Amino acid sequence: VQLQASGGGLVQAGGSLRLSCAASGRAFGNLYMGWFRQAPGKEREFVAAISRSGGSTYYADSAKGRFTISRDNAKNTVYLQMNSLKTEDTAVYYCAASTYYSGSSTLREYDYWGQGTQVTVSS
Repeated sequence: VQLQASGGGLVQAGGSLRLSCAASGRAFGNLYMGWFRQAPGKEREFVAAISRSGGSTYYADSAKGRFTISRDNAKNTVYLQMNSLKTEDTAVYYCAASTYYSGSSTLREYDYWGQGTQVTVSS
């Protein structure tokens, strides 16, 4: 499975961005998907995850109420809509795919990773 994340950029605090992650190489509908992020000097952390059908979503406390994860299985793409961005959201954002685990926040339970897209939120 190859994952290609895009949509990052520079935005002011309070603004919005939508990240996309396009998958190829395997039936996308069979994969559980997640978003993680890594800020400079910090460990990679869970942001959000979604079930294969999109019917169930999971969020880190930091993302609840501001971020929305969704997927379009016909387009082999998962999205992360980020609203009300804060400076502390600045990080490289990674999409990931898991073969077995739905809603996991554990890095090692994801089998495939994208290359990351930089999100910078200015004050």
